[in-house]
Amino acid sequence: MRILVINGSPKGENSITLQTVLYLQKKFPETEFAFLHAGQKIKQLEKDFSPALQAMKEADVLLFSYPVYTFLAPCQLHRFLEQMKEHKAAISGKIATQLTTSKHFYDITAHHYILDNAQDLGLHFIRGLSADMDDLTTETGRQEAENWWKHFLWSAENRYFEPILPVLPQTPPVPATVPEAVCSEKPGNVVIVADLKPEDTHLSNMVDRFRAKLPYATRIVNIREYPFKGGCLGCFRCAVSGKCVYQDNFDEFLRNDIQTADAIVYAFTISDHSMGSRFKMYDDRQFCNGHRTVTIGMPVGYLISGNLSREENLRTIIEGRAQVGGNILAGVATDEQSPDTAIDRLCDSLDYALKNKNTGPRNFYGIGGMKIFRDLIWQMRGFMRADHKFFKSHGQYDFPQKRWPQSLAMYLVGAMIANPRIQAKMGNKMNEGMLMPYKKVLDETK
Repeated sequence: MRILVINGSPKGENSITLQTVLYLQKKFPETEFAFLHAGQKIKQLEKDFSPALQAMKEADVLLFSYPVYTFLAPCQLHRFLEQMKEHKAAISGKIATQLTTSKHFYDITAHHYILDNAQDLGLHFIRGLSADMDDLTTETGRQEAENWWKHFLWSAENRYFEPILPVLPQTPPVPATVPEAVCSEKPGNVVIVADLKPEDTHLSNMVDRFRAKLPYATRIVNIREYPFKGGCLGCFRCAVSGKCVYQDNFDEFLRNDIQTADAIVYAFTISDHSMGSRFKMYDDRQFCNGHRTVTIGMPVGYLISGNLSREENLRTIIEGRAQVGGNILAGVATDEQSPDTAIDRLCDSLDYALKNKNTGPRNFYGIGGMKIFRDLIWQMRGFMRADHKFFKSHGQYDFPQKRWPQSLAMYLVGAMIANPRIQAKMGNKMNEGMLMPYKKVLDETK
C-alpha cells in the first residue's frame, strides 16, 4: 500500500505532527510512505500544482497530517484543498485518513472539516487519529498511534469506511436589497471584517444593506486586499513579545484597527465547508494574541453568503468562537432565504447587544475550551509569558483545588452518606439540604 502523507504543517519536516507519521513508518516497514510538504510549499504549488497531482495519482492512500490551528486545519492546507478542487485531482475512489496533533481544542471540528472535503473529492474515508502534542513521547501515546494504524490497515483491507454523508441540494442565494437613502451621521465604531472578491455581489449587497440599516457608524476591512506575507508559521516567536515574525504589520493593524472597535461583524462566502483559505489566514495570524481573549465582552455578528443550514460543522465553529472568546453572538444573517429580514434582525440584535453588553453564561463550547487553554497556559507559563500574565490578571486560573471549603464540605457529606445508620435517618433531608442555598436566594429576592 502506497501512502502519500500530505503534510499540512507550515513547518514542513520540522512538524511535530509529522513525527508521529515517521514513527509509524518505522514500526510498519512493509508500508510505503511518500511525503508532500503541502503546507510549507503552498506558494510553489500555487504556481505549479502538477507535482502534487502526480504524487496523488501514484498513491493508494492520502494521509492528511497537520496541527490543529484555530478550530480547523492551517490556512495553508485550506489552500491546498482549494487547489485540489480547482485542478480536479483524479483521486476519486482512493482511501483517505488524517492524523492531527493539538491540545484537543476543537480537534473535532478540524477532523469534520477534512472529512467533508475528502468526501467532496470522492475519497473513501477512514477515521483518523487526534493525538495530544506530547503523546509520541509517552508509551501510552505511542501504543495508541500503533493501534490506530493497525485498525486503519484492517479497515482499508476490509473496505470499512466512514458512511458517506448525504449531499443536500444547494439553493441559489437570494439577493439582498440595499436602501437608497443612507444616513451618514451615526455614532459608534463597528468594523466589518470581510473577504470580498470582485465577483461577490451577493455578499457585497448584504454588507451594504447592513451598513445602511445599522444605527451605528461602520467601516470595512477587506482582508482580500490586506498585504499578508503569509499564513501563521507556528513558530511561537510571538509567545513572549506578542510580535509576529512577519514584517507586514498585521499584529499592529489587528490591535489598532480591529480590536479597538465597539463590535466586529464578519462577512464571507462559504467555501469548501469553511470561510475559505483567505479568511482562515486572517484567523491563524491572530495567534499573535496567543490564547488571550482580548475582545471579551465585545458583540460579534456574521454576514454569510451560502447555504449555512447545510454546514453543521461551520455553525459549531461560529458558536464556539464566540463562546471561547467571551463575545456576545448577536446573530448570523445569510442569503439562503429572506436575507433582508435576517440582516435587519442582526442590526436590531447588535444594537441591543451594544446597549446592554450582556454576554450571558457560557455553555460547553466556551467552558470546555477555556479549561483546555487554562491548563495549557499554566503548564507553559514560563514560555507563554504574555498569555500567563493575561490569564492571571483576568482570574482565568479557576482551578477547582482552589475552592477548598467546598471540597472539604463534600468530604464531610460523603462521610455521612457512607454511614448506613446516618443515611437511614436522613430520609429526604439530603434533597432539602441541597436546596437550602437556592431557597435562601428566593427568600431574599424581592
